[in-house]
Amino acid sequence: MIDRQHINEVIIVEGRSDTQNIARAVIADTIETGGSAVDQDAIDRAKLAAKQRGVIIFTDPDFNGQRIRNIITKAIPTAKQAYITQDQARASHDNPHKSLGIEHASPDTIINALRHLMTPRVTVSSDIDQSFLLQQGLLSGPNARERRAVVGEKLHIGYTNGKQLIKRLNAFGIKRTQVEEALKGQMQSGKNN
Repeated sequence: MIDRQHINEVIIVEGRSDTQNIARAVIADTIETGGSAVDQDAIDRAKLAAKQRGVIIFTDPDFNGQRIRNIITKAIPTAKQAYITQDQARASHDNPHKSLGIEHASPDTIINALRHLMTPRVTVSSDIDQSFLLQQGLLSGPNARERRAVVGEKLHIGYTNGKQLIKRLNAFGIKRTQVEEALKGQMQSGKNN
């Protein structure tokens, strides 16, 4: 049996099933928010954990997961962030409408997400603005959604809608060259298909 990696930070997840699945991949302590109804007790425990050991927010790649992530990030602006794609979190790949969540991710997917943590910058320094995102076809156009998905996956920032993309890119201090590189890879792989 391969030794599981020990994670020093406390991982903030939505529920018990997420905790159980993370335990299959790594050795880590978790704080469960209890789903989308994040109570003050969970926020207080997360703040204490952030002071003592640091925290990683690892919520489902859906609306409620993003809502929880926003609540915790507002309380702990320097919390590290781990993301997986909706496809990686899907309960059944045969049925795209089945539930998705961290509890369905493979151990390799969890380990990879934890290897590519993102930490928001308190002081933002990014050269990305709305006109750049429009030029790159990330806000509008026939493939904008797919292009945002590629950027989110390659830069390990998760999928966002057009409104949230600039905010997330700036929060992580991502530069234009990084976005262009992520899209360049997508364009090259698209030519090979």
